[in-house]
Amino acid sequence: MLAYTLLIVAVAGERLVELVVSKRHAAWALANGGREYGRSHYPYMVALHTALLAGCLAEVWLLDRPFLPALGWTMLALVVASQALRWWCVTTLGRRWNTLVIVVPGLPLVDRGPYRWLKHPNYLAVVVEGFALPLVHSAWLTALTFTLLNFALLAVRIRVEDAALAEATA
Repeated sequence: MLAYTLLIVAVAGERLVELVVSKRHAAWALANGGREYGRSHYPYMVALHTALLAGCLAEVWLLDRPFLPALGWTMLALVVASQALRWWCVTTLGRRWNTLVIVVPGLPLVDRGPYRWLKHPNYLAVVVEGFALPLVHSAWLTALTFTLLNFALLAVRIRVEDAALAEATA
């Protein structure tokens, strides 16, 4: 359980790095005429992602979830892959990437990196990590709860993002 706790702490640290990068990129976007969309759902995203990390630890420690090697190592590989995809998205979008929906009018849509094949590759990374991270240590309640709530939240987020991009590139 200690190794799993360290994994969750590492993921939390990575999230803090994301927020620092996001804040810098959001400032750039706004300074360059960017317009923010759909702010009302953002606090729910923050709460859900925070709850994911807390739920992983709580379920494993309080319900004494076991580490099942076949499941755990497979899910860890998916967590690592989702992190790689997430940072591929961040580096591909460059200054355009942030955790908010801010669109700078006049910029063309990005069509390189993972965006060559997927419209929203970062959300694929979020979905995979959301079920895989808890399942590294058999926290299936957290995996199920996060996944269901995340699908509902992503339905809103993707609708907002698609509308913002359509308006900005029209």
